[in-house]
Amino acid sequence: MKSLKKQRRIQIIAVAVVALTLSTALIGYAMKDGINLFRSPTQVVEEPPRKGEVFRIGGLVLEGSLTRGEGTSVTFSVTDTNAIVPVSYTGVLPDLFGENQGMVGTGTLQDGVFVASEILAKHDESYMPKEVVDALKEQGVFQESSE
Repeated sequence: MKSLKKQRRIQIIAVAVVALTLSTALIGYAMKDGINLFRSPTQVVEEPPRKGEVFRIGGLVLEGSLTRGEGTSVTFSVTDTNAIVPVSYTGVLPDLFGENQGMVGTGTLQDGVFVASEILAKHDESYMPKEVVDALKEQGVFQESSE
């Protein structure tokens, strides 16, 4: 009788380990598409993302680059003062979106153009996304506001 109980315990533990491993793998696979890494324009130019990878890019909208197409199509360039990445977006832009303003976009890189699925802009006159501030500080060009 003792050997049957011991054998049953080993079987239960083995099934539990297999179930835990399988559930961890499934959770990891499900989260793969939900994680969007932030990249500055310099990082995108130096190390282009793999094809089809969804990521976030942020920086300043380059002055003079904002072009409105037919309907809701918009093209512009985003920069961190070191590199420039062209951006294409179809949709309604946020009200506070403009040239020389901070922005963060989510999308993919296709043939050297960042095709955005979502564009976020600053909240008010002094706000800039944390990732953009960090990227500009890294480049040595960020200046604190006097407020």
